Amino acid sequence: MVEENQNELNAQLEVAVDQVLTGTVSKVDEKQALIDVGYKYEGILPISEVSSLHIDKVADVLSEGQEIQVKVIRLDAEKDEMIVSKRAVDAVQAWDELQRKHEAGEVFEVTIADIVKGGLVVDLGVRGFVPASHVERHFVEDFADYKDKTLSVKVIELDKEKNKVILSHRAVLEEEVNKQKGQVLENLQAGSVIEGTVQRLTDFGAFVDVGGVDGLVHISEIAWSHVDKPSDVLKEGDKVTVKILKIDKENERISLSIKAAQAGPWEQAAQSFKIGAVIKGTVKRLVSFGAFVEVAPGVEGLVHISQIANRHIGTPDEVLKEGEEVNVKVLDINPDEERMSLSIREVQEEKQKQDTKKVVAQYQAEENAGMGVTLGDQFGDLLKKFKS
Repeated sequence: MVEENQNELNAQLEVAVDQVLTGTVSKVDEKQALIDVGYKYEGILPISEVSSLHIDKVADVLSEGQEIQVKVIRLDAEKDEMIVSKRAVDAVQAWDELQRKHEAGEVFEVTIADIVKGGLVVDLGVRGFVPASHVERHFVEDFADYKDKTLSVKVIELDKEKNKVILSHRAVLEEEVNKQKGQVLENLQAGSVIEGTVQRLTDFGAFVDVGGVDGLVHISEIAWSHVDKPSDVLKEGDKVTVKILKIDKENERISLSIKAAQAGPWEQAAQSFKIGAVIKGTVKRLVSFGAFVEVAPGVEGLVHISQIANRHIGTPDEVLKEGEEVNVKVLDINPDEERMSLSIREVQEEKQKQDTKKVVAQYQAEENAGMGVTLGDQFGDLLKKFKS
């Protein structure tokens, strides 16, 4: 009786091509499945109509007893055969959902189903493709580890007629970076001294990451001394202290300085060189009124012509030449005006005085040893002069 009622129900069900039916998987073979949709015979679901992606066997996707929707794609009454497609139903639903997500710029998660030449493939009900250039912000040489991995993506291109769905994970990452960049730019203040990491070197400077945003240290702002090329003093990955010179929020540009975050050469000189100290230097320039001597990188002091020698000279080049190393005495230093007065003459005079004292001390020692006629008797007045 139950069987007769079921047959009667089946006879009443009308089925047509393109009709969408809800059914239950009654049997799963390797290359097809049978779907009970309540019709007088079951629908045949070929493996090619199960998924938008290639699958090796139907059981990878379906199991007996599972309820699914299928679309009738061919009906042969003479053979009592009905061919159905799950893929066609999934595609209709997928295109509507993808169109909505594309228009809204929505970020959603996908699982990587396959790795192919040129990128990654995902199953969205239709085939979705993530090009290699849109997987990460950086270059990826091998995508093997991405199989079955979950990625956040956005739809960047959609063409239903060409069955084309292009996705991007890189676009999501860049949005996150830009959001972070905006927050960082809001928090940074010109004049602040902060820590950063050298990201990239160019001929004209170094790009330094300061909390997710790259700022430029121009080559002229790398050091107080002259720098021929940034790679001479910096390398990628270096931790550096920088001062923020300028922030252009509209164009997202930050100007940084490494040298401004350090004590300047004149400030260092004021701390290192005290008045009266004797230091080494190199003659850099000769002028009519004296010589400029470099005593530290970026710090030159003037030896006035009257302080070059302990005798009268007409021009500095009578005694000095450029590139010559000399000992100088610091007479005065003014870091605010970047001026320093030096003397070579006083160093020479001090040396002569010390040498004379040594001679006097030696003579005195010999005198005390009993030489008969003493030097004191012969040069008393002169020795008194040098002792004083």
